[in-house]
Amino acid sequence: MKKTTIPDMMGLFVIFQIVLHYFFPIKKVIFSPYIYLGIPLILLGLYWNWVWVANRFRREKTTIDPNVMPSKFVTDGLFKFTRNPTYLGMVFTFIGISIMLGTISSFGIPVIFLILTDRFVIVIEEKNMEKKFGKKYLNYKKRVRRWM
Repeated sequence: MKKTTIPDMMGLFVIFQIVLHYFFPIKKVIFSPYIYLGIPLILLGLYWNWVWVANRFRREKTTIDPNVMPSKFVTDGLFKFTRNPTYLGMVFTFIGISIMLGTISSFGIPVIFLILTDRFVIVIEEKNMEKKFGKKYLNYKKRVRRWM
């Protein structure tokens, strides 16, 4: 069976977001032309994930998979401001989609994603980082916030 990847998870959350919007549309709160304010957030989130982080990890020859032990410790660029630019980029994308959809129900997905990622995925990554890089990573954790 194929292992679930970060793009798979992002796609599933976008599908859930759209399903919530169309099948359980709790009150529309954002209308045109304001829905288009979601586009910059979507673009920012996609850029962070699929351009900056992906290229940075590829250049460093390390993994983006949270279940695999990393080979390099990246602390420059976006990693100076957040320990998790990939997940933060995904949250920006989900919030942008919520703004474009405009219903309260669609805003549940960014919140659910943030909570699940914070409590289950990042914990695995941080254990791997501490195991591999020890004190160097612990010092980084003291300097740089998990989200922003």
